[in-house]
Amino acid sequence: MPIEQLAPGSVEVDLTWVAGRMEHRIVFGKSLAERVTEPHRKTVTFPHASIFAVMRWAASDLGLTVARLEIMRGTATPSGDTRVPFVRPAVDLLMRVSGWSDVQRVIKLIEAIQAAGIDPSDVAPEYWLHVANRLAAGEQPRDYTRGRHMAWQLRRRVAP
Repeated sequence: MPIEQLAPGSVEVDLTWVAGRMEHRIVFGKSLAERVTEPHRKTVTFPHASIFAVMRWAASDLGLTVARLEIMRGTATPSGDTRVPFVRPAVDLLMRVSGWSDVQRVIKLIEAIQAAGIDPSDVAPEYWLHVANRLAAGEQPRDYTRGRHMAWQLRRRVAP
């Protein structure tokens, strides 16, 4: 679907899956719609300002060649901030990690958030920026606790 036909602020993500060779998948996020475009491809649509994560990996006969996880937020403006492959239009890129070890670290953080009963797509955007910065510095990110989440929820109600 061309950009002009997207609902204002919505984001489309093209996903591909080829058994044992490549996978693009949604890690978390609240999608509006999903449509299969080819047997190994589909497009997922997310609403304006929603936060979602996409993981991509590819392998060759020699093993894993690329692993990447990106956490993004749809923007109100069609221009957005960052162009990301297979994502239309541009988005606010909250975090991008490459390499299997960093991807695994972020997956563990996401799982810990889910274990605390929090939907990762409802986490404060600043937390994902914090995680990206700490990983880039080789440091351990702070945990996202229920207390931090409650503070974010209150802040969001006061200043939407």
